[in-house]
Amino acid sequence: MSTEQAQAQAQDTSAWFEDQAFWNDFYPHLFSPERAAQAVRIVERSPLFRFPAGSRVLDLCCGPGLFTVPLARAGHTVTGVDLSAPMLSRARTHCREAGVEARFVEAEMLGFAEPGAFDAVVNMFTSFGYYDRHEDNLQVLRNTHTSLAPGGTLLIDVVGKEILARLDERVSLSERDGKLLVQRDTVLDDWTRLRSDWYSIEGSHAATGSMTLFLYSAGELRDMLGAAGFTDVRFHGDYDGAPYDHRAERLIAVATKGVDVRGN
Repeated sequence: MSTEQAQAQAQDTSAWFEDQAFWNDFYPHLFSPERAAQAVRIVERSPLFRFPAGSRVLDLCCGPGLFTVPLARAGHTVTGVDLSAPMLSRARTHCREAGVEARFVEAEMLGFAEPGAFDAVVNMFTSFGYYDRHEDNLQVLRNTHTSLAPGGTLLIDVVGKEILARLDERVSLSERDGKLLVQRDTVLDDWTRLRSDWYSIEGSHAATGSMTLFLYSAGELRDMLGAAGFTDVRFHGDYDGAPYDHRAERLIAVATKGVDVRGN
């Protein structure tokens, strides 16, 4: 595939996250009960989620509230932000069923910032890197820095470039409730981007969808976080806080907003 073809494919899928049909077709695969249970375990057990009691937490790209609910149950004051109104509706329902409260805002993360309003920001399950322009992805990090109070923490969880390069399989197959899901990943632009093509098949009905995202290494993400204003930046390879090394399962960055001499 030529560079021109790869760029054209990326442009074709640049607004996939605004396509509600995509979320409807692939919701059972993206937000399965197992994935929801995993989110609960992470919040309850991960040392990376040990925020001070009663923290104001922003769940950025909250989707149906997989992390919003357990964060609220842990006693934090949680705000969920997502571009999708149907996803926010599901999140409100899940909060109501769980007996917890959270605030929800329908907004695009590229434009959302509430200066100093949060003690922690979490962005989970590779919900970062989807803008076509690298500068826009950097702006998202700047927005999180603005939204954090001094000394606040950003936790961002993605698939690292190093991890993907280690994997041999580029096609995965799974089945859920009679639906067959095929996912094919293609590396584009000299390991700059990843394109994922999704196919869901149920009987005679088939749905397709595609998404593209920037691939970042730990070094590249560190540079971006520094450019966004963060000071202390640490990387982990799993939710237990293991080092980011050749055994890493995820690229998890924990970054701190510094406190200046005036306490701002």
